Amino acid sequence: MKTVGEGTRILNFLVDTSLVFLVAYYSYGGWNWYVRYWGYPSYKFSWFFFGFLFIYYFLFEIFFSRTPGKWFTGSKLVNASGSKASIAAVFIRSLTRLTVIDLFFIPFFGMPLHDSLSKTRVIES
Repeated sequence: MKTVGEGTRILNFLVDTSLVFLVAYYSYGGWNWYVRYWGYPSYKFSWFFFGFLFIYYFLFEIFFSRTPGKWFTGSKLVNASGSKASIAAVFIRSLTRLTVIDLFFIPFFGMPLHDSLSKTRVIES
């Protein structure tokens, strides 16, 4: 079980965040059409982005143990013993990703906060 390096993690982040941004951007635009013409309540873009970010990571990591970014780099999510991560661990992991301070824990723990709190690892598949 070989954990991936920071370069792979950065590439995972860039691919996944780009996909989430595109979905959130077009959903936000579609919603604003309803706001303008049908009087729906207006929401900030951040609600769409962070909502889709949580759903994206939670569903992909529950069902596949991978996101499209992880498929692209040939990596996957496992728990500390090397088996599939539990639903609770993936929930904690997805929720912790929403914090701004997540990546600032790499120098202290050697991994992001979402890996440390959920006791998961990203390994080469």
